[in-house]
Parts: sequence; C-alpha cells; structure tokens
Amino acid sequence: MAHALITGGAGFIGSHLAEALLRKGDTVTIIDNLTTGQIRNLKAVEKHPQLSIAIEDIRNVNVMDRLVSECDIILHLAAAVGVQRIISEPIETIETNIGGTEVVLKTARRYRKKVMIASTSEVYGKGVRIPFTEDDDSLLGATTRTRWSYAASKAIDEFLALAYYRHVDLPVSIFRLFNTVGPRQSGQYGMVLPRFVQSALKNEPITVYGDGAQQRCFCNVSNVVEAIVGLSESDAALGEVINVGSTEEISIFELAERVRDRADSASEIKFMAYDEAYEAGFEDFRRRVPSIEKIKRLIGWEPTTTLDETIDQIIDYQRKELIHG
Repeated sequence: MAHALITGGAGFIGSHLAEALLRKGDTVTIIDNLTTGQIRNLKAVEKHPQLSIAIEDIRNVNVMDRLVSECDIILHLAAAVGVQRIISEPIETIETNIGGTEVVLKTARRYRKKVMIASTSEVYGKGVRIPFTEDDDSLLGATTRTRWSYAASKAIDEFLALAYYRHVDLPVSIFRLFNTVGPRQSGQYGMVLPRFVQSALKNEPITVYGDGAQQRCFCNVSNVVEAIVGLSESDAALGEVINVGSTEEISIFELAERVRDRADSASEIKFMAYDEAYEAGFEDFRRRVPSIEKIKRLIGWEPTTTLDETIDQIIDYQRKELIHG
C-alpha cells in the first residue's frame, strides 16, 4: 500500500482520484487551497481513516516539505483551470501553475519522491496535425492574447519536470489531459459540458460560443483516473509525456443538441461570439483530438465509457444538485 499526496485533491479530478486510491487501500493526503476545489467533493470519503486533508496553498514550502516527506508519491493536479478564470485572473494562473510546480519538484527532489504531473492538451495550442501525438510541435498564439498564458505555463511545467528527470534522476511522469468530464465538474469557469447540462435542466438557453463547429473529445473522469493510477504504477512511464483522453469526436453544437435530447429539455440553442463570451480577439482551435497509442502501448489503457453514458451521469448528478442544493 502506498501513501499518495494529491495536490488539488478537493477538485473535480482530484476528488475522484482520492476515492480510487482509497478503494485500493492506499493512504491519501490532500492539499488544496479551495480556490476552485470544494470539501463537499470529498463527502463520500472525508471521514475515511486513511484520508487526511490540508487546506493550504502548495506554494507554502514549509507545509509541502512536511507532506512530501511523509508520502511515497505526489500526484500534482493543483492548477488554475478554466478559460474564464485564466482570462479574468492571469497573474494567479501563471504564478500558481509555475510557482506551484516548482515547489512540488524541489521538495520531491529533497526526499527522492516520485511525481506525476498533470498537464493539458492546451499545450498543443493551434496545431492542426490531427490526432495530436506527444512529440508534435506546439503552436501558441501571441503573448498579447491572455488565453494562451495557461498553455504556456503548463508547457513550462513540462519542461521543468523533464529537466528534473533528465538532470537529477527524479522519477517523473507527465500526463496531458484532454477535456475530462463527469460528475462534480463545475460550469463556473467555462467548462462546457456541465454548463450545457445546467442550462438544459432549467430549460434555459444553451449558449454555444463561436459557430459551434469546433470539435472536441470528452473523456469520463473515471476512465481518466484509471489511466493516472495505471501510469503511476508503471516504470515505463517515467520520463515520458503521455496523452490521456477519448478519441470520440463531437462538435460543440452537436454536443448541445445531445445534452438537450438526453435531458429531455425544451432549451433553445443560441450562439455567442467569443469576443462577447471571453475577451476581444479571443482565439480558439477547430479540433482537438488525442493520439492514445502511447498510453495503450505503455499500460494497455483506453477509455471505456461512452459520451452518452457520461452525459447521463452528469445529468443525474446535476438533477440531484438542483434538488438538494
């Protein structure tokens, strides 16, 4: 049994990961400043005897020193997330993502602890080679476009993590997540699927940004957690960057229609220009599809939950939220 430290463990993905590790008998420590995470995400396990929670920022070096010294592996998920938040709070985004990862890696080096770094498909930027493979070039927009600060900050995280692996032999793996979705994900910061479901259940207009023809792949959080756990147990993943996501592609307009149909909603679908939704000159990409050949080869993983099943899970979760608050 291992002792895992999950940074951002009260967040959407982190809380599901904590539950999975506790189920397999591991001891879990969570650190989360609750900026976007919520203790209520841990309701099912918060009294578990093998779970402890520190409400603190990962940039607190003294707290991190103690927590890292006590664990076997660090699963670093803490980050500023969501396009809306990145645009409204760019300083916090950059400082949290880069500064937090620096603290994690420095402390892990001190105690020789294994580190799993969560990254993002955003690092591929406006690349047009589909599907994205881990060694593809990145094509980011100009620094005058705030939207790309998140991608740039996570790219720095990757460079730093790989430098620690190559130059001081720190055991590090990086997993790039592609549109992870499921119960507990908030639509507050622009996450598209929970936002659509919330609108559909209230029979309010479902707002599609842009022309709706942009295409994405959505992967169920339970499948993503299986991938993270599998990679954490694989020596073959050390020093590697690995895509984690679904290859089931859908346009955002089709997604809105699918949500409306499965929620049995009377919502209309309306469109909003990116400039109005985010900021003047906002840039997006037309398609984002991962190659998952590498993770299949390393640990035999591929997603098993369909998009319709995932949508139904989110609808069920949001309905309960509307009833119980």
